[in-house]
Amino acid sequence: MASPSHRSTVGPTPRPSHRRSLRGRRTVVVTAAVAVAGAGAGVFVLNANADAVDLYHQSLPAKDGWAAAGSGTTGGAKADSAHTFTVSTRAQLVKALGSVTDTTPRIIKVKGTIDANTSDAGKKLTCADYASGTGYSLTAYLKAYDPATYGKKAPSGSQENARKAAADKQKKNIVFRVPSNTTIVGVPGTKAGIKGGSLQVQNVRNVIVRNLAFSATEDCFPQWDPTDGSAGEWNSNYDSVTLRGATNVWADHNTFTDAPTFDTSLKTYFGRKYQIHDGALDITNGSDLVTVERNLFDCHDKTMLIGSSDSDSTGKLRVTLHHNVWKGIVQRAPLARIGQVHLYNNLYDTTTLNGYTPKYSIDSRAKAQVVAEHNAWKLPSGAKVAKLLSGDGTGSVAGSGNLVNGTSTDLVAAYNAANSKKIRTTVNWKPTLTAGLRTSAKNLVTELATTTGAGVLK
Repeated sequence: MASPSHRSTVGPTPRPSHRRSLRGRRTVVVTAAVAVAGAGAGVFVLNANADAVDLYHQSLPAKDGWAAAGSGTTGGAKADSAHTFTVSTRAQLVKALGSVTDTTPRIIKVKGTIDANTSDAGKKLTCADYASGTGYSLTAYLKAYDPATYGKKAPSGSQENARKAAADKQKKNIVFRVPSNTTIVGVPGTKAGIKGGSLQVQNVRNVIVRNLAFSATEDCFPQWDPTDGSAGEWNSNYDSVTLRGATNVWADHNTFTDAPTFDTSLKTYFGRKYQIHDGALDITNGSDLVTVERNLFDCHDKTMLIGSSDSDSTGKLRVTLHHNVWKGIVQRAPLARIGQVHLYNNLYDTTTLNGYTPKYSIDSRAKAQVVAEHNAWKLPSGAKVAKLLSGDGTGSVAGSGNLVNGTSTDLVAAYNAANSKKIRTTVNWKPTLTAGLRTSAKNLVTELATTTGAGVLK
């Protein structure tokens, strides 16, 4: 039954730090950064037996968001030496991941930046390489499907078939399928990351992704859809990280960015932007029990989708987002459908950055049950609070303690006053997995500046 008031939907008692208590007389050294950020920020934490656990074997702490529910999220913590890998090339990453059907626990340490657009021998691959031999060319594609002569119908025929063939070649190279019981962690101090690639966590469970910088995830072969909206759209594939039917996933201390190719540099064809970017981190197709914490989302348009459609899986899509920083984000931070989504202690900087001008931060639709509490927004002069939210009239956003430029603000009231399709203010659930929740957002701007994104963990 829905709570009778906006405020009553949120648990009143903040959880203490993630760090597990010491047993007996054992001690552990914790750096100053960990003291600020919680156990998620340091190399050493304590397991149930109070033994030191290194970064690569760390499991999600208890009560740390939805991914702590059920059997919890341990990733590859139980991996033996034969299933512990250090990789620095695309070919090595592919080999370490192995078969997606092999559920043996594994730990993959990413050292340095892996360029997904390389051959098995390490040769750099371009869009022209993927198109080679398929018969595809953008010039021919534009000529074949110009709406002025082709009309407003879906492309079909030789050039569309050639586009698909070229796209399949790129997909085979840059999409990395992640098996169950896997931890993928960037090696501290190596600028660890994946450039131009897409981690696909599909129909698997118990996966950890940490300390990685995801950049330049680009589709060489966007498809023209003249029926998308009133003027048509160029649609691309490949999220930097995509969860589809995935359960118990922890994404922690990662960075997501379009850099170095920002949307302002993209060309326009048929009157629409030739969009090569899709999502940053999308959680769809009945994915469930996901915690996304201390990530930096930077310079991106459609950033995070929770629920692929209004008919995605009821009873799933339970996601926690906390202590993340969003800047230069146009929309979908997140867009939530259907599920129970908890957002706390996140920072939203809505200043236009590198041409990315925000439309909204949070969209609650398709009866989504969102609790957003103790988050902070930085708004530039002239920006309107009413535009921080979006909805279709069926979604809810409960929660309190949200600050806009340091002032406590009722975001839903501001939105509803300016829109006919109202966002509801009660939800049918109460968050209890709230490790690290702070009941004041006033220090988030300072704290999160040094404790989010890749490269923080030591």
